[in-house]
Amino acid sequence: MKKSLNILMILLFVAGIVVSNACSAEQEKAMKQGVFEQVAKETRPKEGVKEISYDQFMAIRNSGEKYVLFDVLSPDSYGQGHIEGAISFPVDMINAGSAKKVLSKDSKVIVYCGSFQCHASTNAAKRLSTLGYNVLDYKGGLKEWHEKGNKLVK
Repeated sequence: MKKSLNILMILLFVAGIVVSNACSAEQEKAMKQGVFEQVAKETRPKEGVKEISYDQFMAIRNSGEKYVLFDVLSPDSYGQGHIEGAISFPVDMINAGSAKKVLSKDSKVIVYCGSFQCHASTNAAKRLSTLGYNVLDYKGGLKEWHEKGNKLVK
């Protein structure tokens, strides 16, 4: 009887390890997916564009994941101040050739412009999405960025 009880305890212990490892594998898969992919997956397109909030943008930014951040306003506007790490890529310059020079098809891209009222980032996101890139549009742009207490760099 004691031997049967010991065997039962061992089997329960092993079953617990197997279940625990299965959960860990699911968690690991979710972690490998990354914050950008998770946000992109959870965000419903609005007129063909996946708009993200400040909090979503900051989650991606603070994750340490590699992504490309485009300021899609004019070069003059970029020179007056932009979000640190952003690359100037004016919306009217975005086409298949120019995008191919600065991106690979597996690039994770975030675009922004001046504010919620600005349509440049929406237009840029549409163009880049049509070209096959994975794009998120940080709609709050420079205005929200600054209002949240962040600095613009020159």
